[in-house]
Amino acid sequence: MKESKIGLWSLTALVFSSMVGAGVFSLPQNMADVAGARAVLIGWAVTGVGILALAASFLYLSRLKPELDGGIYSYARVGFGELVGFFSAWGYWLCATIGVVGYLVIAFAALGSFVDTPERVWFGEGNTLAAFIGESCILWAVHLLVARGVQQAALFNLVATLAKSLPLLLFILFACYWFDPVTFAADQEGSTLAVPVSEQVRNTMLITLWVFTGIEGAAVLSARARNRRDVGTATVLGVVLALLLYVLISVLALGILSRPELAALPNPSMAGLMAQMTGSWGKLLISAGLIVSVLASYVSWTLFSAEVPFSAARHGAFPAIFRRQNDNGTPIASLWLTSLTVQGCLLLVWLLGKGYTNLLLISTSMILVPYLLIGLFLLKLSLRREGNGLMRAVALVSSGYGLWLLYAAGVEYLLLSLLLYGPGLLLFLYSRRQLGAGQQLSGRERLLAGVTLLSLIPAIWSFAHV
Repeated sequence: MKESKIGLWSLTALVFSSMVGAGVFSLPQNMADVAGARAVLIGWAVTGVGILALAASFLYLSRLKPELDGGIYSYARVGFGELVGFFSAWGYWLCATIGVVGYLVIAFAALGSFVDTPERVWFGEGNTLAAFIGESCILWAVHLLVARGVQQAALFNLVATLAKSLPLLLFILFACYWFDPVTFAADQEGSTLAVPVSEQVRNTMLITLWVFTGIEGAAVLSARARNRRDVGTATVLGVVLALLLYVLISVLALGILSRPELAALPNPSMAGLMAQMTGSWGKLLISAGLIVSVLASYVSWTLFSAEVPFSAARHGAFPAIFRRQNDNGTPIASLWLTSLTVQGCLLLVWLLGKGYTNLLLISTSMILVPYLLIGLFLLKLSLRREGNGLMRAVALVSSGYGLWLLYAAGVEYLLLSLLLYGPGLLLFLYSRRQLGAGQQLSGRERLLAGVTLLSLIPAIWSFAHV
């Protein structure tokens, strides 16, 4: 069996690419729609501190516990027990797998903006029959790419990440040239929104909440890293690059058009801004960059989705079948599980259209608890005197940021996410049964399982009234 090992730059590209997908191309409009310049700056400052603390937590954990593979799953399992570890892996896998469907849908919606006409709609919003067929072809092409080896897929992602970065860098260069300090300074309080600056800040953070999902990519693939020390370094590098990119794009945009004009732009708003500065060719370049960007992100998330069940199965949290690898070292059973799930979701998109949105929002909320557990695990280690005072401070900030993310997401979607945790609990019990009689739940785990099952009642009621 071939060993697939990933170097520092490929790991960094995986982290960066998984975070910088479709959202960055709509960031100017999204931010201007809810906040003025002052709130945008404050929101990014708070997010920057929190997300860098989370990245530093991954860095510290990769150095303190280099023997732990799988990141999101392993840290939760070692820190808080088998059942919590499973919930972390299950929630992350569902979030990643259901979420990547959105990348395919967005790519074909962007393609539709080129080829659709009022007389003939080919791809629409990515939910037509033609879009379904095209999305399915890309799904299985990526399946074959990953099946040929994780390292090969990571190298493909590195090239695609470099390609998608060029339009973004060009946008920043043009935006620096077109930036008008007078436009930026006008109504920094966002008075036309008739909302206090503090509320504007909270609203911006509801946006920044999602643009950093993927920060854990290097940790998830830690077993594939050529050097374990590269895992934490790649995480921090990827986050710093993404944060710099996000801040420049959202802040510079406020110096090109006024906040109300930005808020009125259709998405992807970056294309409209580029057209304002350069003409139609700039809009075409950004739209092409969007398609390349979401496809590169799709490859990244497919790698993560296939790795998590494999890591969990090695410790008995997922059924034993998911421990299988092919001759290229790819976790092939996990890859099939992921690809078939994505195919089923694409079918739902085609049949239900926008009805898929609620499922996407529910699944995305499931990634927040694993993020909180990262900070709490580091805090637990620091309280045992493992590490220094700086590490303890990082753990406190990271844990606080994780709690803030749960608050910002809202109780409603966290409650609805229990609808997806419930079936996962049955899978966990089956997996433990495969290991034999000595693998019974502890008293604390029985309590957690009971609370999860009881919580399904209000979750079902809430879902019925969405």
